[in-house]
Amino acid sequence: MVIGATGHIGRELVRELDARGAAFRVLARDPARAAGLPERVERVVGDLDTPATLAPALDGVERLFLLVPGIGIDHTAHAIAAAQAAGVRHIVYLSSYAVIGDPMPAMGRWHHEREQLIRASGIPATFLRPCGFMTNAFDWLPTLREAGYVLDPIGPGRAAPIDPADIAAVAAVTLTEDGHQGKEYLLTGGEVFTVAEQVQILAKALGRDIEIRTVATPAEAVRFRYPHGAPPALADALIEGLNLMRADTTGVCSDAVQRLLGREPRTFADWCAHNAHAFPGAAPA
Repeated sequence: MVIGATGHIGRELVRELDARGAAFRVLARDPARAAGLPERVERVVGDLDTPATLAPALDGVERLFLLVPGIGIDHTAHAIAAAQAAGVRHIVYLSSYAVIGDPMPAMGRWHHEREQLIRASGIPATFLRPCGFMTNAFDWLPTLREAGYVLDPIGPGRAAPIDPADIAAVAAVTLTEDGHQGKEYLLTGGEVFTVAEQVQILAKALGRDIEIRTVATPAEAVRFRYPHGAPPALADALIEGLNLMRADTTGVCSDAVQRLLGREPRTFADWCAHNAHAFPGAAPA
């Protein structure tokens, strides 16, 4: 079963499992959001906020991919309880590279608490710990559309963003192949960038110039990431995370994707070329 099948990673994972011919189902709170998934995919209605809906949804499931939104642990606890009742034999949990931070930031602590819950359940697990997603570049769309610029909240900080499709491919491997129980995988792209360098790559793919503006205040950084607002705890965690990213002028880079998939991670340039149509001002193909 895939919990979290309609987001950037979940949809890619569904495609990967479908291509492998795996027998699987997806949990959907709103069936309409799962309408675009492959026709043969079994859909079950359930809600992580409503534990009673989870037990029947997981009946007969042997392996579970768990992606939990938000900042609490209740959803994780509900999913684990249902997995225990159903006799699930393996959980692949989408965690975060923030759990390896020293000191561990708030975002890392939330994921660490969830990892600990899974460990305590006794169900063998695999923890996937990706860094920032290439799809976070879609956060630039509002200011690009409004005035043709991107806000840079981390200045000299560097990171190795990963294509969610690569995360999904790794998840498919760990779900369908043996030997991954008890493992923790740090997942990154193969290149480290500043935000300014990423913007330059996108600009080249679009065939246009893009202005880069430095974020002036923490509040502006929060509005940039969450235009419709964020709970105070999440806003504080975002600001803390951005400050840590600004301080990391080297960046973390792992070879796990290459080892698990037998190929190099997809590049940010390839991602930009593939998604250029979604950005304003793209040059005609």
